[in-house]
Amino acid sequence: MSYAIFSVEKTQASKINKILKDDLISRQSISVRDAKALSIEKDVRYVLIEGTDEAIAKADELFSEVGKKEDEEEAKNIYDKIKSEESDVATGVGMIFGD
Repeated sequence: MSYAIFSVEKTQASKINKILKDDLISRQSISVRDAKALSIEKDVRYVLIEGTDEAIAKADELFSEVGKKEDEEEAKNIYDKIKSEESDVATGVGMIFGD
């Protein structure tokens, strides 16, 4: 599964939901995080899209109007932080429910 991370300035953040409603993109795995929540000192929201190459290409096209696609190195760093956060949440939920 491929992925891409897009950064969107907070002034453009209201446009994220419209892009994510696209039929092809909406069927992918999507995570949206505020940069500060990931301990990154930027005033942006990150959008992680995991899915088909076709969906990533469509997202690249649509997000180019409101933000930018992160380069491979920065995307990997952000991806790791998002996945680590998701893993921590899953672990916490497991502890609550006794899994």
